[in-house]
Amino acid sequence: MPLVRRTALTLAIALSLSLAACKPATAPEATAGAGTTTTPAAEAAIARPSRQYAIEDFVESTGVAGASFSADESRLLFSSNKSGIWNVYSMPVAGGDWTAVTQSTTDNNYAVAYFPADDRTLITRDQGGNELNHLYVIQADGTEKDLTPGENLRAEFMGFNGDGSAFHVISNERDPRYFDVYRYDSTTYERTRVYENNEGLEPGAISQDGKWMALGKTNTTNDSDLFVVELATGQSTKVSQHEGQAAFNAQDFSPDGQWLYYTANDQGEFAQLRRVKLGNWEHEPVRSADWDIVAAYFSKGGKYLAVATNVDGSTSVKLYDAATGAEQPLPALPAGEIRGLRIADSEKRLAFYLNGDRQPNDLYLLEIGGEAKPLTTSLNPAIDPADLVDSSVVRFKSFDGMEIPNILWKPHQATADAKAPALVWVHGGPGGQTTRAHSATIQYLANHGYVVLGINNRGSSGYGKTFFAADDGKHGREPLWDTIEAKKYLQSLDYVDDDKIGIIGGSYGGYMTLAALAFKPGEFKVGVNIFGVSNWLRTLESIPPYWESARLALYQEIGNPETQRDFLIETSPLFHADKINVPLMVLQGANDPRVIQVESDEIVEAVKKNGVPVEYVLFADEGHGFSKKKNQIEGWGKILAFLDQHLRADAPAEQAPATAAAAPAAP
Repeated sequence: MPLVRRTALTLAIALSLSLAACKPATAPEATAGAGTTTTPAAEAAIARPSRQYAIEDFVESTGVAGASFSADESRLLFSSNKSGIWNVYSMPVAGGDWTAVTQSTTDNNYAVAYFPADDRTLITRDQGGNELNHLYVIQADGTEKDLTPGENLRAEFMGFNGDGSAFHVISNERDPRYFDVYRYDSTTYERTRVYENNEGLEPGAISQDGKWMALGKTNTTNDSDLFVVELATGQSTKVSQHEGQAAFNAQDFSPDGQWLYYTANDQGEFAQLRRVKLGNWEHEPVRSADWDIVAAYFSKGGKYLAVATNVDGSTSVKLYDAATGAEQPLPALPAGEIRGLRIADSEKRLAFYLNGDRQPNDLYLLEIGGEAKPLTTSLNPAIDPADLVDSSVVRFKSFDGMEIPNILWKPHQATADAKAPALVWVHGGPGGQTTRAHSATIQYLANHGYVVLGINNRGSSGYGKTFFAADDGKHGREPLWDTIEAKKYLQSLDYVDDDKIGIIGGSYGGYMTLAALAFKPGEFKVGVNIFGVSNWLRTLESIPPYWESARLALYQEIGNPETQRDFLIETSPLFHADKINVPLMVLQGANDPRVIQVESDEIVEAVKKNGVPVEYVLFADEGHGFSKKKNQIEGWGKILAFLDQHLRADAPAEQAPATAAAAPAAP
């Protein structure tokens, strides 16, 4: 749940893709709650859910992510929280037992890549969620070496060059504000700084021959420029000439070193895929759609081009023959989204994750031209997938007629005769998006009878640049008013108890939760704030130093603490906490570098003075997101208990008198 908009600092080389035109998930022969196998005919007679599961059941499902082929393509490297925290594993491409590469019991470890010529591996980890990641190599003998030693630095892997003899890494060790680029020898690990970043540009893709690098410049959250630098000479060329606000983002260099492929929305509402010829800087269109093309990358040899398009909360992934443009057919798959697509260097096989409403990530292997083979079964076998629910896309018109898209999760047990409590779920950002995907937390709430409406309020990504920019300078106002209209939409559903609607969200969504309670008292019955901003002044003044390239864009988006203090006080819930008159729950990670702990400490203390129930859950070993299973069990379990007590219960919550806060009311 990020607190920043998408910027070129996000190095989207590994695609996180989704399958468009998802069929509604259907449950095949399934296991009923007590473990009895049923036939499809018998299943139709089973009341769903047949069982309500504990949070431990949902968290017991195995998380898996990332995929890198070994040099001989016999094994896959990936990450999993199988042990309770994230560690790195490998497994045969044919499936079978996992081999632990790391066995940490404290900090999360994530797989980066196998080396191209041997079985050494690269991994990354931070310390307790502080996001100061280092890059490590696991040698053939199992020993570990920190390739980016030092204090208070952040480093990220950028990729190997074409022959595997070197790889590139970005690090802010020289200047905490900016990321320099280093070339590492793959054998000796000796390094050379190949780009010194003194202008706050954001390093992107590097060509396989190591000659060219793409860099982004964030002007505003809706406007960015794209540059290409020749690393040998340092000569930089701006390739994003445009009028008005438009976002340009590098995707990948063609393997022959002739073209940079990029996305840009300067010619319409949605981002198109184009390319620019290196050297003469002539541009050509590649692909366009009626939605944003969000990612594209080449297989190592250049035979295939993978393209992902964000289609109404799902993502269509297609594989093309790069030379002819012909689409490479992909096999029929269960309903869900393809994520983390990885094409092997031989271009004969690929790995990806399939994620659906009723199943968490499962790793698949595909021999191109053959059938996809699942390598993992991540859903806890104690959970009958038929007890889970499918999401759907719904829309409503907001106070000013703007159409607001949403993802809706309806519990099986919610009917007109058995009305259910409901929640407006606000995503992170600003500028994030609620999408159709598996969410253990939302499925847990739905399984226990809560309707969840994941709102994509104005300012969300995925619906065109006008919609994306519609919240600029309006936080605490128009986007918040959309959540009030979302509540009204829920009240229009005959299976929702219109007097039992709460609001929940993380990061920016946590801010929206607090804003709803402070600026629109009486609208929602409860609020759950998951590491949300309470004081914009402090948050904007305490952003991590490595966000410097986006700092002015954040000021333009949210408010400038140097020149707009009154506005930021007006739109910060902490300064209006006396208006919060309903039960509030707050969850926070002590190591969060984005929304620091004091943001939650102070709002909790302020709201307690109002005489309403306040519950505070603080995790000492987490950052901006709760990644350890023990903390997920505690946190999500306490959320349900809080909602059951203060939202589902028939007894009205104790309330203190309140009047509307300073933020203007909607028309």
